Amino acid sequence: MKENEFIHTIQNIFNTGNTAALATIVRTRGSTPRKAGSKMIVYQTGAITGTVGGGCGEGEVIEKALEVINTGLPVIHEVDLTSGLLYEDGGICGGIMDVFIEPLL
Repeated sequence: MKENEFIHTIQNIFNTGNTAALATIVRTRGSTPRKAGSKMIVYQTGAITGTVGGGCGEGEVIEKALEVINTGLPVIHEVDLTSGLLYEDGGICGGIMDVFIEPLL
């Protein structure tokens, strides 16, 4: 998604009174599917716009974003893609991502 489309989507969230969270990768170490600056919007329904990499790591970010929506408190969440379980599921990344998740209320 292009930057201006992403901004328009966020404006639409505020204009319609919807609730969502914005997840932004702020730091990576090792091999990760996406790099710092990648963004994803998570809606209260669990639907998303954008991506922080897919797979188990993205599912973990969605789950944490739903908590952020409920509490209204931003967090930095570490996604560790180095565990053996991810390799068994076919994941090829072996790094760590720090994801800043903030509410869009």
